[in-house]
Amino acid sequence: MKKRGRNTTGRALPEKQQVTIRLDTASVDYFKRLADENGIAYQSLINLYLRDCVTHRRRLRMRWET
Repeated sequence: MKKRGRNTTGRALPEKQQVTIRLDTASVDYFKRLADENGIAYQSLINLYLRDCVTHRRRLRMRWET
């Protein structure tokens, strides 16, 4: 596990909040594979994906069939 170093960039680090979330195994495995391919922690990859949704105001469109 990597230790966090000091912020030497002079830029403020984004505020983080620890949460507990239950995800299905297939979703976690998917993000772990993508993370390994890109050399990034899978939690960071999930966070980047969610942040992109927020930044671009992406909205889920679901329609239930009857």
